[in-house]
Amino acid sequence: MNPHKTMTSNNGAPVGDNQNSKTVGEYGSVLLEDSYLIEKLASFDRERTPERVVHPRGAGASGYFEATKDMSAYTKAVLFAKAGKKTDLAVRFSTVIHGNGSPETLRDPRGFAVKFYTEQGNYDIVGNNLPVFFIRDAMKFPDMVHSLKPSPETNKQDPNRFFDFFSNVPESTNMITRLYTDLGIPQGYQYMDGSSVHGYKWINAAGKVTYVKYSWVTKQGVKNLTIEEAAKQQGMDWQHATMSLRKDIADKNYPQWDLYVQMIAPEDLQSFDFWPLDATKDWPADKIEKIKIGTMTLNQNPVNYFEQVESIAFSPADLIPGVEASEDKLLQGRLFSYFDTQRYRLGGNFQQLKINQPLEPVVNYNSNGYGSFANKKFENPDVNYQPSNKASFADNSEFKQSETTLSNVTITQKKISKTNDFAQAGDFYRALTKKEQDNLIKNLCGDLGQVTDKEIQKKMITFFYRADSNYGMRVAEKLGFSQKDFRN
Repeated sequence: MNPHKTMTSNNGAPVGDNQNSKTVGEYGSVLLEDSYLIEKLASFDRERTPERVVHPRGAGASGYFEATKDMSAYTKAVLFAKAGKKTDLAVRFSTVIHGNGSPETLRDPRGFAVKFYTEQGNYDIVGNNLPVFFIRDAMKFPDMVHSLKPSPETNKQDPNRFFDFFSNVPESTNMITRLYTDLGIPQGYQYMDGSSVHGYKWINAAGKVTYVKYSWVTKQGVKNLTIEEAAKQQGMDWQHATMSLRKDIADKNYPQWDLYVQMIAPEDLQSFDFWPLDATKDWPADKIEKIKIGTMTLNQNPVNYFEQVESIAFSPADLIPGVEASEDKLLQGRLFSYFDTQRYRLGGNFQQLKINQPLEPVVNYNSNGYGSFANKKFENPDVNYQPSNKASFADNSEFKQSETTLSNVTITQKKISKTNDFAQAGDFYRALTKKEQDNLIKNLCGDLGQVTDKEIQKKMITFFYRADSNYGMRVAEKLGFSQKDFRN
């Protein structure tokens, strides 16, 4: 029995070690994935008044998750501890690129973020409606978003710009292929699936690690809009997705999603023709079983949209005991970027807003500024540091992070060797019906056809051809290219 109180991170998760950063070996470099260290330093850095910024369009609701399977053999995470356990949650669906007030009929990945309020802190699964992403390394993220946002010169979103970028990023082929199917325009938020996109580590009570990926499967059925249906819908009501979700909940047609998990043992990570911790890759269900572990029900509409939807703040670094970040390079960057964005957008006290508060009181010594807007009452108000002989806070080894043993470690900057950028895009294309393939070609060429640089078009066609020859030839034909145009 530990007689001391346990310190927590800002999301209410217990802290196992408040004295030592995570490093590569005993004497190696400090890791960016040490989200508690980053959180602590960033909070300290903002002990003075920060700025804030707006956020793109989104819709949200609240409800609960009910576990249907005991997963305690694989993870200490309390929400998955036993069948029948219920956990309150809040959800925000959003568009990734288009700004606040934009039509919900536009082609765009949809954000799918869930915040679980557990007794050991808030846990966020922050993903999209599609199971993969455009890039595998956070280093590329600002450039990717810049290319997709309006031009700094014309202030217009331009396919010339984003296809110029993607023509140099072959790993984007899988995501582009999926986005340009009708999946790119969901009929409503309740009619789309969700995915964590990234793999994570589950840690059980014995410290054993299992790599996992989450999938949300809508019980309403996947329903999308064709480009023609989207244009018609936009003329009638371009806020249809938000209104449809709200109406269903108000009418007590509560939307539900089943949560599935896929698991890979650490020793099996290298047994695939792709790297499972590459965010541009899906985990094929025929190779990695999907196991249903629970169901999410949304049964409460927001009463104040700003307080409950626009002020909710998600981060993949909002983790609890039993779940840790994997070595996914894109995820590693998101661990820092999401919290930092929220501090800029909402202010340093964003986790003290009601919608973001954990169930249990936060216990730490962050001091002054917006980061400590809610003044804490400690037994010794003179002490706001730890360790101290005057206060009773101490580390609790029960909540220490798992250890990863590394040998012959080299700190490096290079692309992963197992890229396999095109195979999954080809598999996905061949799995589509003829009508779905036709719509993909039409949707894709609608944007790619606006690109004035023929060399960019040819590079993109080459990517699609490498995924599937029929796919590439159909795009080439639609854009007016012949075989001789690709001969050197």
